[in-house]
Amino acid sequence: MSIAIFNKINKNEVIELIRAAIDEDLGGYGDITSSLTIPQDYESSSYIICKEKNGAILSGIDVAGFVFEEVNPLIKYEKIKEDGQRLECFDIVCRIKGPTRAILSAERLSLNFLQHMTGISTMTGRFAAIAEKYNVRITDTRKTRPLLRRLEKYAVVCGGGFNHRFGLFDGILIKDNHIAAAGGVKKAIDRIRERMPHQLKIEIEIKDFNELDEAVSCRVDIIMLDNMDIEDIKKAVKIIRDRLSGLCMIEVSGGVNLDNLESICATGVDIISVGALTHSPPAADFSLEFE
Repeated sequence: MSIAIFNKINKNEVIELIRAAIDEDLGGYGDITSSLTIPQDYESSSYIICKEKNGAILSGIDVAGFVFEEVNPLIKYEKIKEDGQRLECFDIVCRIKGPTRAILSAERLSLNFLQHMTGISTMTGRFAAIAEKYNVRITDTRKTRPLLRRLEKYAVVCGGGFNHRFGLFDGILIKDNHIAAAGGVKKAIDRIRERMPHQLKIEIEIKDFNELDEAVSCRVDIIMLDNMDIEDIKKAVKIIRDRLSGLCMIEVSGGVNLDNLESICATGVDIISVGALTHSPPAADFSLEFE
């Protein structure tokens, strides 16, 4: 199944990151092994294949192409597959033709981006396939690698997930330390409401039923149930639905995995945020082969 992607990554968004990665690998001196092995005028044709035995969901095909273009603009890069598409083992995702030295110099960097991003989208796809049966959204978190957030959150969308807030600047989420520092749930909410822009919503993370009662009384927009067990989630969902009807969305976070996901979805929540999508996805297996 192919998933429509509406937030494609533009080259100008990631070019500085790519240039830094190239500089890290080539060190300003170039690829010593290739320069000593391959004549300068040699050209080659190659391709990248997926080697995941159980298949994958592609993400990062454009970013991989940006790497080849930046290493040497004479490289011709042809996409065979698009981000969001389901891959089977040994599917070819792109073809590359051009100066042999340049292809070899760009090989590992392009594969690094492709493997990491596809690993995220593939893991997200496994969660989303279960959650969609219950009309529950799977979202990411801010648990991303520094400076890779744009790529990692894009990969989540490729896998059928949704993005939570991008950073601290674009959404209100009152967490446990905010509550502690402010002196309680109601005080934190009241202070925010005094100054917040009218178009934003208030989400609050609660860890027990005392905090839940305060949050419900304050009529916030989203309540996040943090690290609750299944029975407590069911109880909390009933309280929120009974007292706020459909006026408040319910999110679950903490300790979510593929083993307990369906049980959580069945409690009637709206959103499940999963930090593991970006902080610990296994890399997908790709390989660049010369023809």
